[in-house]
Amino acid sequence: MTGDDTAPVQEQRGIQMPIPDYQTLMLPVLQKSAQGEVKISQVISEITDEYELTNDEKAELLPSGKQTIIANRVHWAKTYLKQAGLVDATRRGHFRISDRGKAVLSENPQKIDNTTLNQFPEFISFKNKASSSDEPVPAVMPTETSTPDETLRNAYRDIEDTLRQELIERIRAANPAFFEQLIVNLLVEMGYGGSIVDAGRALGKSGDEGIDGVIDQDALGLDRVYIQAKRYAAGKNVGSSAIRDFFGSLDRFKATKGLFVTTSEFSAGARETANLLSKRIVLIDGDTLTRLMVRYNVGCRVEETLHLRKLDEDFFSEAD
Repeated sequence: MTGDDTAPVQEQRGIQMPIPDYQTLMLPVLQKSAQGEVKISQVISEITDEYELTNDEKAELLPSGKQTIIANRVHWAKTYLKQAGLVDATRRGHFRISDRGKAVLSENPQKIDNTTLNQFPEFISFKNKASSSDEPVPAVMPTETSTPDETLRNAYRDIEDTLRQELIERIRAANPAFFEQLIVNLLVEMGYGGSIVDAGRALGKSGDEGIDGVIDQDALGLDRVYIQAKRYAAGKNVGSSAIRDFFGSLDRFKATKGLFVTTSEFSAGARETANLLSKRIVLIDGDTLTRLMVRYNVGCRVEETLHLRKLDEDFFSEAD
């Protein structure tokens, strides 16, 4: 790509533009491949520079934490071009433009997207893969701006967000004893309190001088975490006075650490107070509580496991 070719990219990018989506990247990727055999990592590097991504944008990862967003989108742009027959894979991590790709570029397109690729039967076939029973099933297709990886993970996040909302609603509707037992179960699953029996015997003492329970961090009870639990409705936030009261209770027990759990939220003053006090007080609000419940499968269970697989390049390393 010449300097003249990159100018529109930089102008389109601008300072406020987000990371380009995979369809926006199709044309630049095809143009790169017109230079001859190119390496995908080099294409990613060049496109990253041409779009003037910030360091934070360059480093931004997918939710999986295993690949940067820009690399993922360039890969998918190349994959879709390949499925439409516009580029050909040559060897591991390398590709070049095909005769069809050259014909498309010769028309000087302003952009290449899924609509452009829909004119090719190979791409249509790719989008409507058949299952093992030969029944047509749509592939996991991206949205207008998201790659299949992003679409799948966004759907997963939406499902989990819905689950966490259902969890907090059920907790708020339950009785106080259930809330205390839930905390017991969660802490045990996280590795505290030994067993459910031991932890349950330690907790379950509501209203004991401002302490709702005690969890042993070791078998002998030499190191203990004191707990305060507040099952509040949404909007009824825990304030700084409640944190100071809890601190006073910890002081009476000569405790050095405490856990304050609520189904609502903590005010900014409450969080500031907890940070300034001399004892370690960890605040768990409703959002954090449900995230931990999902992580440790408390109050929920795994319904289905999906295995995401990718091509094993090492397996085919001797096939070149």
